[in-house]
Amino acid sequence: MKILVTGVGGQLGHDVMNELEKRGYEGIGSDLHETYSGIQDGTAVTKMQYVQMDITDAQSVENVMRAVHPDVMIHCAAWTAVDAAEDEDKKELVKAINSDGTRNIAKMCKELDAKMVYLSTDYVFDGQGTKPWKPDCKEYAPLNVYGKTKLEGELAVAELLEKYFIVRIAWVFGKNGKNFIKTMLNLGKTHDRITVVNDQIGTPTYTFDLARLLVDMIFTDKYGYYHVTNEGGYLSWYDFTKEIFRQAEALGHQEYSEERLSVVPVTTEEYGISKAARPFNSRLDKSKLVENGFEPLPSWQDALSRYIRELDI
Repeated sequence: MKILVTGVGGQLGHDVMNELEKRGYEGIGSDLHETYSGIQDGTAVTKMQYVQMDITDAQSVENVMRAVHPDVMIHCAAWTAVDAAEDEDKKELVKAINSDGTRNIAKMCKELDAKMVYLSTDYVFDGQGTKPWKPDCKEYAPLNVYGKTKLEGELAVAELLEKYFIVRIAWVFGKNGKNFIKTMLNLGKTHDRITVVNDQIGTPTYTFDLARLLVDMIFTDKYGYYHVTNEGGYLSWYDFTKEIFRQAEALGHQEYSEERLSVVPVTTEEYGISKAARPFNSRLDKSKLVENGFEPLPSWQDALSRYIRELDI
């Protein structure tokens, strides 16, 4: 089986490629750059087959996908800078990547009869209330440009294909790229007081664990919408920050101790910095995974523990 992966310069694409290699499958990475541009960590992805592809260019997508002729496309590439997406001079590009780019890929998957995995987000919903969002819920009401364009990508996939997995994720972290954990650890070194919102609720997703599940999925025909995060319950960004620092201190990094560093909970309104409106409710109902025979991800606490050990802090 030949599997083409977009966005291998990012957090998830990096881990998907390594998971494919670990299981002995032919993974071909792609991204906008001429050569692999992600972290040079010596893992398999840095040496695996790579093709340059601009997903916003329909001809580029057609040329590459005809040449590769994948059995499966795992589409990890996306514009994910949520606040920057609100800038007037960026909106067209965000749409070209998240919406039009996804449609370009879905069209070729249809022509080549390839399965497609599309990574989406809880931002397709309005983020209100406290009930976990179910994967087959169609009450779409994105709050910002990022959510709107990711929803347009979802709709293109569902419209054009029958063999698809739309996988919504939240609060993503991985080795290859920027994320909340790295930001907090860096801030914690240089500050003695940090304010973090406590009224946005969700669950983190470790790309290393998610990659395993995605590769499990592509060998089935259990198509449709799924929600995936790590297990371990729901929490706020404030709760997450406290646990990040607790685990870092337990590994001997005293600069993150409560004696030196205070973490102060604030509301989103009090924090007041984001350009983009953020969902208060990012709770995702993951029960469909187990119902369809997929193994859930480990707890987020366990994922965080493994991840912090991977970092050079």
